[in-house]
Amino acid sequence: MANVELTNVRKVYGSSVEAVKGINIAVDDGALCVLVGPSGCGKSTLLRMIAGLESITDGTVKIDNKVVNELGPAERDIAMVFQNYALYPHMKVYDNMAYGLRNRGMPKDQIDKRVKDAAQILELTQLLERRPKELSGGQRQRVAMGRAIVRSPKVFLFDEPLSNLDAKLRGQMRVEIKNLQRQLGVTSVYVTHDQLEAMTLADILVVMNAGSVEQIGAPLDIYEKPASTFVASFIGAPPMNLVPVTADHSGLVLKDGTRIGAEGLVLPADGAFIGFRPEDLEVSAGSDTHVGGLVLDLKVLGVEPVGAESYVYGIAGGERVVVRVPGRSASQTDDHLRVIIPKDKLHLFGTDGKRIPPA
Repeated sequence: MANVELTNVRKVYGSSVEAVKGINIAVDDGALCVLVGPSGCGKSTLLRMIAGLESITDGTVKIDNKVVNELGPAERDIAMVFQNYALYPHMKVYDNMAYGLRNRGMPKDQIDKRVKDAAQILELTQLLERRPKELSGGQRQRVAMGRAIVRSPKVFLFDEPLSNLDAKLRGQMRVEIKNLQRQLGVTSVYVTHDQLEAMTLADILVVMNAGSVEQIGAPLDIYEKPASTFVASFIGAPPMNLVPVTADHSGLVLKDGTRIGAEGLVLPADGAFIGFRPEDLEVSAGSDTHVGGLVLDLKVLGVEPVGAESYVYGIAGGERVVVRVPGRSASQTDDHLRVIIPKDKLHLFGTDGKRIPPA
């Protein structure tokens, strides 16, 4: 097992395209670190630099406290699982898993033990004599993982391994990968653009944007205290509501001129964004203000029932807002909804997008 440490890692293409901008990340031995962000944010480039598949412009990459900048992929003692399974179609499952070990000249009995042990862990024992075309997508992905496991590497690297699977199978495979990683205790770095996948898998979550790290931390800490409007809008489904406001003597002023009370709330002179999660809003039947919270009047645009809950989409103060309500308590025929934002569930961000800590 090993730790992974990145110090001021940069990647520049040509003379001016900076794809990765001075990133610092420390992954403890046995932890699962997830890099998440939109397409083009640099997460896969960063993973490839850890793997040795991409050169490093500046900075250092350490694996097991050893600088590996100049080492090739084979010398870094890592195993990588790609989005593309890359299985040999003419080989049986057993041979696909054993292929790399045979190339290394490992004794036959050791290869057999490693392959069968990995197959038992991944529930592939009954499939060892099949060829890839006889397997489902999930089974093929498990074979690709088995090929990595048999190498007993210091570090696992996953590059969007579930992207080719349907939604139900992705959910099942997330559970399998998390359980497998815990069982093996191997330090892992996992890349995905799916925030749900990132939240459920990560011990350490790294949110990336435009080549930089926006925030690093435990998934729930990031969810509850996003460091920026980017993180707030990226992590969470539906994402956090963000409403621009200014302040005057009577309270907060919304985009369309609506005023709402804001006792005890201090805003910067140039205004701010108030943020609130759809699930943190409380529906009010009354018309008076609510002590300890901000009250918004929502013009309902539509209701999306999803079974145990519904999402109400509307306009408040000239901005689009989403409210999550339990069961079927919201009706398609409702044209207005009064909602309360509890003060302790309110987030403040400056016009620069950075979180404003409570006064």
